Amino acid sequence: MQKFKNVDELVSQLRPIEPVYCIRKNSIQAAAKAFQNKFPGKILYAVKTNPHPEVLKTILQTGINNFDVASIKEIKDIKKISPKAKCSFMHTVKSRESIKEAYFKYNIKTFSLDTKDELIKIIESTNHAKDLELFVRISVSNEHAEIDLSKKFGALNSEALGLFRLTKQYAKKIGLSFHVGSQCMHPISYTKGIGEIGYIIKKTKILPDYINIGGGFPTIYPDLVPQSLDSYFEEIKKSLENLKLEKLPEIVCEPGRAIVAESGSTIVRVNLRKKQKLYINDGTYGTLFDAGVPNIVYPSRLITNGRIISKKLTSFDFYGPTCDSMDYMKGPFILPNNIKENDYIELGQLGAYGLTFRTQFNGFYSDKIFEVEDKPIMSMYGKEAYKAFLVA
Repeated sequence: MQKFKNVDELVSQLRPIEPVYCIRKNSIQAAAKAFQNKFPGKILYAVKTNPHPEVLKTILQTGINNFDVASIKEIKDIKKISPKAKCSFMHTVKSRESIKEAYFKYNIKTFSLDTKDELIKIIESTNHAKDLELFVRISVSNEHAEIDLSKKFGALNSEALGLFRLTKQYAKKIGLSFHVGSQCMHPISYTKGIGEIGYIIKKTKILPDYINIGGGFPTIYPDLVPQSLDSYFEEIKKSLENLKLEKLPEIVCEPGRAIVAESGSTIVRVNLRKKQKLYINDGTYGTLFDAGVPNIVYPSRLITNGRIISKKLTSFDFYGPTCDSMDYMKGPFILPNNIKENDYIELGQLGAYGLTFRTQFNGFYSDKIFEVEDKPIMSMYGKEAYKAFLVA
């Protein structure tokens, strides 16, 4: 992978016609180290967030060797790089073929479920294996999340007690898990989720081997500035202490966005300006999906290439290159007022989901990926995290 000191150098040398994606390994390392130093348990990286081989290698190099996977393809991606890495199949709805292949071909023992039917599938597809680690996922409030996952996954309270008791009979080790939703903006959500776990433990009198608090840890965007991750970790620790268990189960989390978001950015070029509308060469069918449907506002900056830039800032909407009118990103994206055709813009915080959501719709697709060594446009970690990484 070709490397540049910064985005400006990349644009100056390449003058790319197609969108260009940038990876910052230092950013991944700093975020991963922050979790390892401060989270009170085991970290499973959520592969769906960014499965690029260089990203996975970098995460492994930091010492994280446990992965949350949702498909056979993700298992293959991990095992190709690190055969000894542990994969946990945490998607609660899987085909029988996938369960069988995961268990017998890739030695996957850890599975998640939220229904009796899924439990039966796992038991039958593994030929009644006696070495399974099974996680019962419960439904919790996603009220503070930007993207709600509670409607699709999780056993309701009325079902969770019986399902947990039943699963216990078939598991060598058993866990309880929840997910507060993607980009969770308040740590109180974890307190509520851990409280639900405590209720199930109290009612069933079954102490799980694991408590998995899921993902949802936030990153920073121009219009979404969360509390520090330290606040989240402290809230989680306090909530676990409040369970008042004689022996605390092993604690697990599944971060994705918070580890890789800052590491990625996309460089786009302006094809046309219509007043406050910018038509750019990437969009919602490319790396910018999240700017469309959930309307996440990415940090943006004009790459000047030495020309004079207006001090007046203007709010712009973006339109992608396809012929579909849904290829629209409301923003607001704040950029200099004199931006024009052929100018380059860097959009940040695209390490999470930027690569995974790309399609080839209308024939627009770019797989031009480079490494850069500059810092992200915005950061949750700052100088201290980077210093800690350099020392480590």
